[in-house]
Amino acid sequence: MARHNLEERAEKTLRDTESYRVPVPIHLVAQRLNLTLEATALGEKVSGMLVVQGNQGAIGYNSAHPRVRQRFTISHEIAHYLLHARRSGKAQLFIDKQVTFRRDESSSAGVNSEEIEANQLGAALLMPRGLVQQGVQRQDLDLDDSEAIDLLAKAFQVSTAAMSNRLQNLKMLAYGN
Repeated sequence: MARHNLEERAEKTLRDTESYRVPVPIHLVAQRLNLTLEATALGEKVSGMLVVQGNQGAIGYNSAHPRVRQRFTISHEIAHYLLHARRSGKAQLFIDKQVTFRRDESSSAGVNSEEIEANQLGAALLMPRGLVQQGVQRQDLDLDDSEAIDLLAKAFQVSTAAMSNRLQNLKMLAYGN
């Protein structure tokens, strides 16, 4: 799916679930999509998993990871649910190892297009383009200042690296800070 379509899909999902605000209440998004959440010890290398049966699903996320990482993992699994999981009526399982938001488009599994899409939609769900732009404009932030990116990251409850990468992908930041 093209990036602009993913941006539109994220915004529609957030508006449909009445979750279009800062910070995005990602747990509420999951609940309103009929997804249950469970924090559990998944081991060092597993960030999260999604199990889907029909129109219901469950997301497990690593309880040992920092909260910002858990939020991204949940949004990544929601993205799998929206984009990939409901293609057939069969039960499906997605297991994601070390879900990260990376600068290059070879996220997580390397070249897996489903993982790339899930990372892009997951980022758009947590950091919607319109709300990021509003945050920068309202606070008159200088994005060349790393403190400004830290401030945005805290507001959206994401890591500074995730926010920096999101700003780059939105063409609001020329290079990493």
